[in-house]
Amino acid sequence: MAPIVITALVTVLLGAALLHSYLTARRLARCTWDELVGKLHPVESTGVMTVALNHLVPQKDSLNLEPEEMWNLMGGLEGVQRMRENGRILIALASYVERWNFDEGIIIAERMRRDGLQLRRAVTHIMLATFFGRQKMRVPFYLHEVASSYYLMRQRLLVLYETNHAGLYSRLAEAL
Repeated sequence: MAPIVITALVTVLLGAALLHSYLTARRLARCTWDELVGKLHPVESTGVMTVALNHLVPQKDSLNLEPEEMWNLMGGLEGVQRMRENGRILIALASYVERWNFDEGIIIAERMRRDGLQLRRAVTHIMLATFFGRQKMRVPFYLHEVASSYYLMRQRLLVLYETNHAGLYSRLAEAL
């Protein structure tokens, strides 16, 4: 009986999470460009870039970045949660480009969706490890994944706007 109850509970929770994700994406798709940019939360982009490049571009001293330093550079749990929220908005901004450049907009938006999936998964692992106080050894690896995914999403979006709508690019770069 217990396995059935656990399976039902997990199914309900997964269904609720999928429904929430779907409704959030639909709500963002109906926003104007200015509304989307206005929803962006401030993120310490220099710190995120430092952690991301430490992971994406390995160098001799790449192991010198300590977990506590990475945590501080990214703004702690609050910064990680902001990146998760911004991830959905960045994808919506990429999808917005489909209105005037369908081909490039859809390709970049799909790449960003995949980055966003990795971002959300890593943030969930960090939040669970923080909440339960377990798997502390894995948190630095998840921090690298969060920073790398967010950095790539941000860079992809900026390049997309720079090549497709220079008029909005400067406002977007300023907001990010």
